[in-house]
Amino acid sequence: MTDRTQAGFGIDDISVGPFAHGFGTTDDGRPFAFRTHRATLTVQIYRADLGDAVPGSDDVVAQAQAQVTDIDLGDIRSVSAFVRDLLPDAVPVERPATSDISTVRAILGRISAVIDGM
Repeated sequence: MTDRTQAGFGIDDISVGPFAHGFGTTDDGRPFAFRTHRATLTVQIYRADLGDAVPGSDDVVAQAQAQVTDIDLGDIRSVSAFVRDLLPDAVPVERPATSDISTVRAILGRISAVIDGM
């Protein structure tokens, strides 16, 4: 499904139901993905220069969550409108400061893998 409005918002793929999920593009052209887990819908907006690469957790620049108890998860229009209305509420994701701790953990992880393999 490609449903573009005049502002540029569009949903490229959507699956409805209790586990509704999909992806699309925000008004300003950034890719986003959404998924429903339990009674919460989470929208993750990715960085604009992503290109054709499959986004990872490091590519998330903003995120929003809301309860889906008041919408019909079986209706494409309801889910699409809910996602569209939730996008402006996305808050920037803070990145943890890089440190040497991750390097130490990586080395220890490799050492433990070698020890486990013996």
